[in-house]
Amino acid sequence: MDLFEYRNEYTRAGLDLPDLDANPFAQFRKWFDQACEAKLIEPNAMSLCTADAAGTPSVRTVLLKAYDERGFVFFTNYSSRKAEQIAQNPKAALLFPWLGLERQVSVEGRVEKISTAESLRYFLSRPWGSQLGAWVSHQSQVISSRSVLLKKFDEMKRKFSEGKVPLPDFWGGYRLVPERIEFWQGRPSRLHDRFAYERSREDGTWKIARLAP
Repeated sequence: MDLFEYRNEYTRAGLDLPDLDANPFAQFRKWFDQACEAKLIEPNAMSLCTADAAGTPSVRTVLLKAYDERGFVFFTNYSSRKAEQIAQNPKAALLFPWLGLERQVSVEGRVEKISTAESLRYFLSRPWGSQLGAWVSHQSQVISSRSVLLKKFDEMKRKFSEGKVPLPDFWGGYRLVPERIEFWQGRPSRLHDRFAYERSREDGTWKIARLAP
């Protein structure tokens, strides 16, 4: 396939300043609800980019599990690569690639751990198998084979067969507290609509600017 010739024209919608809510979280909710209504695959899937102390980046897809005006929440093992990088450099970025709607939302900000109570509330909402999975996987560590995971999974099933699965002390949530949120709508001839919300460091208010595509 000649990728020089592989392209689509974006014609579904436009975006202008009067279309935007003054509050970026309200605008995000509007677009997120529309992504859900459009039945996009995993509308809460987001790319999370982190970097270590030397600035070496890494990126992976995680799931958004909560959001409000404090920020965007995801969960992981506290010994994972992403968690280690966050400990070294608590700045990160998110990307929601809602390609079915020819849209994307990017978020930049600082990352902080959420409270144990918040992590526990989410953990208890997970299916039993997912709760066990948190105990099984030493995330990002080298393993010899998948059978190691399955053996450990069987051990955890036996261990917790008679009671509730407790929250692991090495697992929980992070919140990305945004400093910048950008909404991108694809348009014809690559003249896309882009609007960036920037949080003022003085008073915490949000300013909106249109960006060249």
